[in-house]
Amino acid sequence: MDNTNPYAAPTTSLKLEEDSPKAEIRHAGFWLRVVASIIDGIVLQIGIIIIAVVFGLLAGLGAVAIGIFTSEEAQLIVELLANLLSIVINWLYFTLLESSSWQATLGKKALGIKVTDEQGNRIGFGRANGRYWSKILSALILGIGFLMVAFTQRKQGLHDIIAGTLVIKK
Repeated sequence: MDNTNPYAAPTTSLKLEEDSPKAEIRHAGFWLRVVASIIDGIVLQIGIIIIAVVFGLLAGLGAVAIGIFTSEEAQLIVELLANLLSIVINWLYFTLLESSSWQATLGKKALGIKVTDEQGNRIGFGRANGRYWSKILSALILGIGFLMVAFTQRKQGLHDIIAGTLVIKK
């Protein structure tokens, strides 16, 4: 029979997290992120142009053909809808891909970088959403929020700091 007290303090020593070797996080630098952004821009532009042309032709010609709108009114409505569609596609592209198991857009994946939280874990849809909309603030202050990537210790832009994210090399 075991006479040890179940309420006694443990006798084995616990290894502190600081003692265990940690994989070093390698932050993705400014120029690597710029190239990834250019690739994403090309991918998105091609996709949006294809969708906009098809959508524009179908919606615009259909509206004019049945006489609902004049060609000028139809053109204005199609342009407004195309702009809205462009915003939604951009938002979904960045938010869904960065919160997916890829943790990266096509541009980031091509360059071997990914988006994580500040501990190196995968981000969820909410954090990816916050990161996406925070980019508006980074752009509104004359792009300085993006330039911060080149000068901050952890290579974070303003949108990364707001969302609590890092962009790291895989």
